[in-house]
Amino acid sequence: MIIGTGVDIIEIDRIQSAINRWGDHFLNHLFHEEEIAYAQKHHNATQHYAVRFAAKEAIYKAINHIEHFSWKDLKIMNDADGRPFCVFPNKPFKHKIFLSMSHSKYYAVAQAIVTQ
Repeated sequence: MIIGTGVDIIEIDRIQSAINRWGDHFLNHLFHEEEIAYAQKHHNATQHYAVRFAAKEAIYKAINHIEHFSWKDLKIMNDADGRPFCVFPNKPFKHKIFLSMSHSKYYAVAQAIVTQ
């Protein structure tokens, strides 16, 4: 049973502008070390930051009526096959989250579906 859905799209340049302005402070405020390491190993790290930002926003929209969380209460990772998944490293979350993410040169988008 679906109990929440969320979608978010962001211009990748907005994330780059924030990184240019606030640097590591911005990144460390929103992302876990593993998320930063994943993005940094790619040629265009900003696309990977942006799509994780969109995923966190989509998840927030999907579960805001269930529970409130902050940026670092969840971590967006990829399994061995590259499929994205969400981890709540510091608090239990009893529902299943299905996550889809994509990015192009200019935009990043993510959709989250939460089930029981």
